[in-house]
Amino acid sequence: MWTPDELSEAEFRLSEAEFRSLYRRLRRISPGAATSRGALDTITEEQVLAALLEVRSGRTVSLAAPVNTRAGPDDADPAEHRLTAPADGRPGPSGLDFARDRFSMNIHGDVDSHIDALCHVIYDGTLHGGIPAADVLSPDGASALSVDLARDGIVGRGVLLDIPRLHGVSWLEPGANVMAEDLAAAAARQEIRVRRGDILLVRVGHRRRREELGPWDTADARAGLHPTAMEYLAEREVAVLGSDGNNDAGPSAVRGVAFPVHVLAIHAMGLHLLDYLRFEDLAPICAREGRWSFLCVIAPLRLPAATGSPVNPLAIL
Repeated sequence: MWTPDELSEAEFRLSEAEFRSLYRRLRRISPGAATSRGALDTITEEQVLAALLEVRSGRTVSLAAPVNTRAGPDDADPAEHRLTAPADGRPGPSGLDFARDRFSMNIHGDVDSHIDALCHVIYDGTLHGGIPAADVLSPDGASALSVDLARDGIVGRGVLLDIPRLHGVSWLEPGANVMAEDLAAAAARQEIRVRRGDILLVRVGHRRRREELGPWDTADARAGLHPTAMEYLAEREVAVLGSDGNNDAGPSAVRGVAFPVHVLAIHAMGLHLLDYLRFEDLAPICAREGRWSFLCVIAPLRLPAATGSPVNPLAIL
């Protein structure tokens, strides 16, 4: 695990040229780089059936955080929820009535759990697969690579790697970068092997820190993956990446690219990303039972032209 203050600027950061070299390497070796569905194609029907064998107790655990409706330093545009009927919230004294409400959300905010579609990241004017962004994006949404690619759900073997547990802490401090070596060490410590088609979930403790210490400006600093850690995922051909943070560490380790992990995962590798999940119910169960894999079910909303969706992934143990 690296932090900017532990290393010299030259040791920690990647130049733009180094980042582009890493980008090209990941495009060469990632199974989802050249397909329209990205890495989702690594999950076969046989793997889904095998993932069912992960279920032993039938217990279900939500991996989503409660939707945030309160403005704060990490959420200037929180979700809005209000009761629209009955009027003033007062039902009539008799007869039939219905309680109704309205909900709106900035899907790609820095608090609420969501999935990023393959059309979410624009890099050098293109989307995943080199498709010109201008040919796909319009005020009406995305005509390709939208979250509709996952309309039938994403079902497979989930694997949780608990990085704070590896280092004996409750959470990683903002600015910490998870390296490939951390991922490998956590897998070894937890006696789990990450393999092709897995839904890889990386806990950095962001959610627990927020719940215990309160929100902070995540645009300034947050724990996440270092861009070079993406080679670990590419070599193991994972299908989806999720975290209880943004997946990207902040400040960025790449000059001129604010969200390098998003660029590498979505644009280069074709990975759908799950941002700002919550593992504080799942992680203690995994630690207590000594098992870090489970059936994972991800069901985005049917938003045919959207760049992402609110999501409530489930772990079934």
